[in-house]
Amino acid sequence: MPTDDAVPLGDRLLDAQVAFHLARLTGDELTVTVTRIATAVLDAADGHQLADLVDPEAVKVVVGRALTDVPGSPAVAAFIELGRELAVAGPAEAFPLGDVVDREQVERLLDETLALTPVLERALERLTASPLVGATATRFMGRIVGEAIAANQAVADKVPGLGSLLSMGTKAAAGMVGAADKQLDGLLADTAGKGGTLAVRRLNRIIVDTLRDPTTRDAVLQVWDLVAAEPVRGLGDDADVEQVSGVVDAAHDLTVSVLGHPRVVALGHAVVDGFFEAFGGYTPGELLEQLDLDRADLVADVVRFAPAVVGTLVESGELERVLRAELAPFYASDEVVRLLGVRD
Repeated sequence: MPTDDAVPLGDRLLDAQVAFHLARLTGDELTVTVTRIATAVLDAADGHQLADLVDPEAVKVVVGRALTDVPGSPAVAAFIELGRELAVAGPAEAFPLGDVVDREQVERLLDETLALTPVLERALERLTASPLVGATATRFMGRIVGEAIAANQAVADKVPGLGSLLSMGTKAAAGMVGAADKQLDGLLADTAGKGGTLAVRRLNRIIVDTLRDPTTRDAVLQVWDLVAAEPVRGLGDDADVEQVSGVVDAAHDLTVSVLGHPRVVALGHAVVDGFFEAFGGYTPGELLEQLDLDRADLVADVVRFAPAVVGTLVESGELERVLRAELAPFYASDEVVRLLGVRD
């Protein structure tokens, strides 16, 4: 084994510095070192605004890559699979939904939603331009009328003589309508669209009037009370895994395609611009305050994760290799060689 005199001074200094840093990153010294470094970094960053520390254009690149690449990645697919399994199985211990969701918050959400009825009314009015929606509304209204007639017939049948009279009137009206339809089919063909539009508007009016009815709010809250009292359970009781998987996979594919679209990426860039416009003048410490995050808690979180990460790297020898690779060029540099008086 070579003596200290036979080993170049630069190599001995490198060994000493590597050992020094490793000692500060093991045992009790690790907590002290990580706390000191994290605090020093935050102290230094607090002297600058976010806009000076982070380039918005660089953030846009990261956001764009995240929107286009991450949603379809295997890791996200694995998380979705895990979520699907949890949704089907349900919680390990059943609990009422009301224990998690406050009724007052539900009331507030309901009130705010019902206040949007005028917006919904305008949106429903746009549906009148769709012929298929008009046809669907016509059939829907027809079913309602048919059910009402059937219900009236059932009641009338219980009264002697009234049932046959009502049935006769219904058949006569149906016959007249049928004959009129055959005779005027061509004449009314161009007005079918208007009839569909009328049906849509009538259906829209029913929906809007129902939402504006004060009893609707009470009815929704009553339904919520019933749901909130029921224990939360998995979807497996009502649907099989294949059915749930089909919906989840379709939603995932839709999300991947939408998030990766250039227009959505541009929207993400706009969000970045908005963030820096709102918070670019803040220091990191001020931003933490806006997020209701305590700086001491953040440092404690870093310290909490450090032992496992650093300890694994120390035990494997990787940390020593990294330190040596980063420090060795310094001791091999011409300037240090001259200072140490080392000669080949």
